[in-house]
Amino acid sequence: MATRQAAVKRYVVTLSAEERERLDALIRTGKHPARKLLRARILLKADASEAGEALTDSQIAVGLHTSLMTVARVRQQLVEEGVEGVLTPKRSPNSARRRIFDGASEAKLIALACSAPPEGFARWTLQMLESKVVELNIVARARASSDQTESPFG
Repeated sequence: MATRQAAVKRYVVTLSAEERERLDALIRTGKHPARKLLRARILLKADASEAGEALTDSQIAVGLHTSLMTVARVRQQLVEEGVEGVLTPKRSPNSARRRIFDGASEAKLIALACSAPPEGFARWTLQMLESKVVELNIVARARASSDQTESPFG
């Protein structure tokens, strides 16, 4: 009878006591994005240190209602980038669209959208906001030149 050998994990999660404490605190306190909380839970469940559970990817995926690939990516990202790299959201540099609004212009857009709408209107529409941000020179154009049908805010 052949014996089954456990697969050797390429990315082993081993957290320090400080890192475990930080992740526990993150989960217990305050409001955080669901993605960040899920990643923290994955790391705690995958931790192979003395204090950790050292669960398999399958057990973690089932227990946290996520995919095996998500668990595997979080393990890999921890090994390559550390805990902070796993918890910090990143915008893809390979994104198909370039951002039109930076932080300052986005703040001005939000202030404009929260202001009183033009006379005769109950609220701002996206088209009115688009025209106004260009008129006020907040941005040169409010739509990506390659796709004139999408909202500039996505």
